[in-house]
Amino acid sequence: MELHKLADQTDEDDLLCRIRAGDQTALATMFDRHRGRLEKMVRLRLDCRLQGRIDPSDVLQESFIDASRRLPEYAANPVMSLFLWLRFLTSQRLQLLHRQHFGPTRNPVREVSLYSGAVPQADSMSLAQQLLGRLTTPSQGAIRVEMQLRVQDALNAMDPIDREVLALRHFEELSNKETAAVLGLQQAAASNRYVRALGRLKEILSTIPGLQGMEGGL
Repeated sequence: MELHKLADQTDEDDLLCRIRAGDQTALATMFDRHRGRLEKMVRLRLDCRLQGRIDPSDVLQESFIDASRRLPEYAANPVMSLFLWLRFLTSQRLQLLHRQHFGPTRNPVREVSLYSGAVPQADSMSLAQQLLGRLTTPSQGAIRVEMQLRVQDALNAMDPIDREVLALRHFEELSNKETAAVLGLQQAAASNRYVRALGRLKEILSTIPGLQGMEGGL
């Protein structure tokens, strides 16, 4: 098992070295490896009004084209991990799509990165849909709608930064180190915010009829 992990790490290190040398084939390989994580981000942050009209796979295809075009820029100055760079480009593509459909918007939570730009916020509706999709499947649509509205209201009461940390750590499944880098926080601060936000989320779920006991799965 350890030899297998070592081989995987050696393979990834080799691919990263090739990417920093401008190798497009290595970039394609690594993009495919990160595709699942990037798709989670797109599904979470794509405006609900565009869901069903825009396929996340199309967003990722455009993001890969952006990455291929901008690879020399990254290779010359890789100031963040490859995954965070790909995530940044994907978020830029999402932001562009949102502007094309809805015009310029102000985002109350601007993610901070070494590259300038904001990431579409994971709003309370998206988080509530994710939670209910994981935790319960009520047989009656009206019950599900009522639950979603109550979860949304509770999430709206949270500190926006804590809600964003929750989105990054729990739903996008970023590591604490990655989350801290995205938000421009110290790792200890990012960890403390996540623990606080997760505790608050469990409290929220414990007060909503039909969701009692489900918070233990978080």
